[in-house]
Amino acid sequence: MLIPMSLLLAAIHWYLWKRLVRDVSAPGGVYRRAATAALVVLAVTVPFAFAGRQLGLPFAVQPYLAWPGFVWIVAVLYLVLSLLVGEAVRPLVLRLLRRRDAARADAPGAVRAGDAVPAGTAPAVAEDAAEEGAADVEAHAVPDAPGRRLVVSRGIAIGAGLVAAGTLGYGVANARNLRTKHVSVTLPKLPRAADRYRIAVVSDIHLGPILGGSHCRRVVDAVNRTQPDLITVVGDLVDAEVDDLRSAVAPMADLRAPDGTYFVTGNHEYYVETAAWMDHVRELGLIPLANERAGLPYFELAGVNDISGEGSDFGGPDYEAALGDRDRSRATVLMAHQPVMIHDTVDWGVDLQLSGHTHGGQMWPLTYIAGAANPTLAGLERYGDTQLYVSRGAGAWGPPVRVAADPDITVIELRTP
Repeated sequence: MLIPMSLLLAAIHWYLWKRLVRDVSAPGGVYRRAATAALVVLAVTVPFAFAGRQLGLPFAVQPYLAWPGFVWIVAVLYLVLSLLVGEAVRPLVLRLLRRRDAARADAPGAVRAGDAVPAGTAPAVAEDAAEEGAADVEAHAVPDAPGRRLVVSRGIAIGAGLVAAGTLGYGVANARNLRTKHVSVTLPKLPRAADRYRIAVVSDIHLGPILGGSHCRRVVDAVNRTQPDLITVVGDLVDAEVDDLRSAVAPMADLRAPDGTYFVTGNHEYYVETAAWMDHVRELGLIPLANERAGLPYFELAGVNDISGEGSDFGGPDYEAALGDRDRSRATVLMAHQPVMIHDTVDWGVDLQLSGHTHGGQMWPLTYIAGAANPTLAGLERYGDTQLYVSRGAGAWGPPVRVAADPDITVIELRTP
């Protein structure tokens, strides 16, 4: 897996070098040398950003490579998308310019294009001429001048850079703009005394080398401002070990709700010492539900381990342990990190499943991939007699960027029929 990913990363960066460096600059120039060096350095930061811990980097060092690596990979995504649009535009623009120059060349007394090329002009990248071979036949009287190709290449490169920079800047700012959503859910078995009971749902906080204590404090304050009756933390709280994140996760102890704060594992809790984190969240005042159930005054609250735990020492989901002996006349709310668990949840007759995991796709166009991989990308949907609510999450995994997938916490207001 490492070799194919490395080859893909190298191929993408070669394409970026070709379009953003070689095509727009002269050999040996300052820009070409500096841009080439920058591309090499940025490419090297990417694997360290994604796998710094696995590669043995101390946690204190990881942020210095994670920040540039993650931010750069987002820039790469939007640069490549913009340049691919440019590939379609390039021959059309060149054809228009040829026709314009042909018309000028036919004017009385005009000097034909190509008669002279200014000294020092960057090379036209002759191998690219084949891309517009058909158009050259049409406009053979005015062959592509080096200056014309250079202008088009620079225009596309500048346009791609502006699009990528603008999207990246928006995405970084948007990731810090935590929204509070309000959703009403009717549960037929809910007693009338529980009408308008408020559950705060927060998932995917992702504390780690990028998101630290200030992010955690921002999430905790946003949750507390909603004044919920119950708080559910639906997995993917952390991306590092307990000793690395003690200070960052400390604000979680300030979560306040009359009926408590409950926690279940997400897939990222299995990339670290799961049992150690379950002990630590208990020390912070959260109540872990590891295939367990809590009998609350108005309904049953259950939690199952994430499916990523199957085969691990800590274990995966066990619906029998969490739900087997419950009173089925009472409404049941289940905390389960991944939406794909909904099908087992339906089989167990649960009324409402609370999930996260998807991040709403986090960044367009990855939203389409996340949507294809999950039964529900975000929001509330019904599966038979079971309702599923999926939060977009409060943090971000990897790049601290959100594009067309706003971060949120959700207040679910339970209603009686």
